[in-house]
Amino acid sequence: MKFILYAFSCIFLVSPYFSYGQHGSEIFAKGARSYGMAHAHVTLSDAWSIFNNPGAMGRASTTTAVVGYDHRLGLDELTTLGAGAVMATEKGNFGIGLSHYGGELFNQQAVGISYANQMGIASFGIKATYLQTNISGYGRNGVPVFEFGGTAVLGPQLTFGAHIYNFSRSQLSRDSQDYLPTIVKVGLSYRLSGKLLIGLEAEKDILLPAVAKFGLEYNFIDRFWARCGVRTNPSNLHFGIGFNPKRFRFDYAVAQNHQLGFTHHFSLNYTIGSL
Repeated sequence: MKFILYAFSCIFLVSPYFSYGQHGSEIFAKGARSYGMAHAHVTLSDAWSIFNNPGAMGRASTTTAVVGYDHRLGLDELTTLGAGAVMATEKGNFGIGLSHYGGELFNQQAVGISYANQMGIASFGIKATYLQTNISGYGRNGVPVFEFGGTAVLGPQLTFGAHIYNFSRSQLSRDSQDYLPTIVKVGLSYRLSGKLLIGLEAEKDILLPAVAKFGLEYNFIDRFWARCGVRTNPSNLHFGIGFNPKRFRFDYAVAQNHQLGFTHHFSLNYTIGSL
């Protein structure tokens, strides 16, 4: 129990950001494309799906590696580093993702593996993660976390997605009755004229108020993208850009919280091959 109390004390003292609706899955990198669209990402199918919705990973047709860096509110204690890869095969897609969050006194590491496959218009995937928490002077503790997701292409331009994080209801530790958050996301995306992507998403931690997200992505010049979005609980504005020269894709995003300031996100994708 001391481990649990100290963990929440560290989070509260190190970062007021957590008091504005952050949750356990925030320790994972999500990619600057997602951040630029205010996390309206449940339908997006790319290598960052390993973190955002393993079910969407089944629609990926390329083998891609990714790395990302999130620097929140100018505090090193809130920095997230992430790396992952999705391997596309004829028998489904396999993924691995690594994340590190926090500083010297409090930090969390996660390693996850996932599998997804497309069956007709639908794609389904499952992910297993080992989440380890380290607190200076109090030791470390690790727990398994499971998640499941899927997408369905409802038409040439419309896609539906859903994702549930921690459906296993994993506890923070074996000595506590406190559970890691269980989070459900559902969303729709609509592609207009081949240039504009509109994303709508609702997210609900079963113990917290719901979050609404709205994101836009526009391909204004070949290989260049502009993104923006807004989310509630807390109210944040998001902006981003992307550049895709051949095998590489560079993305940058900035999120603005009207009470706490700015957060910067960088990510890089490298396409190794395709089916």
